[in-house]
Amino acid sequence: MAQEKHGIVGLRESIALAFDVLRRNPLRSFLTVLGIVIGVSTVIVIGAVVNGLNTNVLSSVEVLGSNTIICYRFSFAQLGRRLAAELQRKELKAEWAEGLAQLPHVVAASPEIRIQNFEFGVGSSSARRGNYRAKSIILQGNTPSIATITNLEAERGRFFNKTDEEHRSAVTVLGHTTANILFPNHEDPIGQEVLLEGKGFTVIGVLKEQKQALGSGDNPNDNIAITPLSTMRGMHPEFKDFVLFVQADDAKTMPMVIDEVRDYLRRMRRLPSDKEDDFAIMTTDTFLDLWNQISSGIFIVMLAVGSVALLVGGIGVMNIMLVSVTERTREIGVRKAIGARRSNILMQFLLESVTLAALGGVIGVLFGCFIVLLIRLAFSSFPAAVSISLVVIGVSVAGSIGVFFGVYPAWKAARLNPVEALRYE
Repeated sequence: MAQEKHGIVGLRESIALAFDVLRRNPLRSFLTVLGIVIGVSTVIVIGAVVNGLNTNVLSSVEVLGSNTIICYRFSFAQLGRRLAAELQRKELKAEWAEGLAQLPHVVAASPEIRIQNFEFGVGSSSARRGNYRAKSIILQGNTPSIATITNLEAERGRFFNKTDEEHRSAVTVLGHTTANILFPNHEDPIGQEVLLEGKGFTVIGVLKEQKQALGSGDNPNDNIAITPLSTMRGMHPEFKDFVLFVQADDAKTMPMVIDEVRDYLRRMRRLPSDKEDDFAIMTTDTFLDLWNQISSGIFIVMLAVGSVALLVGGIGVMNIMLVSVTERTREIGVRKAIGARRSNILMQFLLESVTLAALGGVIGVLFGCFIVLLIRLAFSSFPAAVSISLVVIGVSVAGSIGVFFGVYPAWKAARLNPVEALRYE
């Protein structure tokens, strides 16, 4: 019991001595741990940003629905350039959506024309109303079932119906951003006329604001004008590059429906059994897999940048501890002369190293949290979040660096000869 109490007292004294050394040399101590501060704050900021992006991606995928299938001539969800053979594939036909809708366990299917700048994910058209002009809008044509398939909800008015589709009605549903630009000051757009590519359209609905998947601010899909597919095909008869959306009756039947969709498209394409698919079938899992690849890459970059900074900080801690051992050689000799053991000296210098590094970790966490706060203030809709696990990892890694890089200086101090140390000037 006495030995345990003595050990606790010795530990407290060592920690007190460690903080005393830091107080005596505050500037030198801060410069020493600057690398650790940068490394830990980098981990905190990038981790918080990835957490925020992950929240937005998951919420966007939930909106799309786990029972939604997207078919196109090549996959949207891939990194790097597409092969020339993929780009040369024949388009999917809009009429095939009717056949897909008749498959077992399929609730609805809709073809889609989407006119936009695919490289930047924004529209390439404009909409006008008097002196107001909405630029870079996405023009989209669908059958009415797209509202059900992709969970499009009208904030005001309604979505177009089967009658609008059959009569090629010049009606449109505007995105949230487009409506605000063309109808500022809380004007009611329902029943008003807007010009899309010079042609007059009656506004019958305005969509609810959509979440941004990979960032903050306006979602490009909020700057959109959706018309009946028949109307859009009349405006752009040359456009034959369709995306086909399919909705299964339940997430549990998805594997079966995917197989049926694949078989149907292969029949329509007249592909022999020994030939690979010349089209892509995508689901929410496809996009989640892509996001996992992207987020993994971000974490690798974070690890690389943070590791370099932490390594520099660790070397700085070791150097300053070696300098401290040299400066306090006589002090070490005096402590040994009055009965201090090697373990006491080792523990003292090791605790100083850990305290120094852990302090850098705490400062790094606070600085990282401050940067995340600035991000939240600048982009209020972006849910960047610092998790407890990030804080624990940051401080723990910093403390571990203090142990790793402090062992050698502490070992060197513990092995000093007390006689020679007392002679040191």
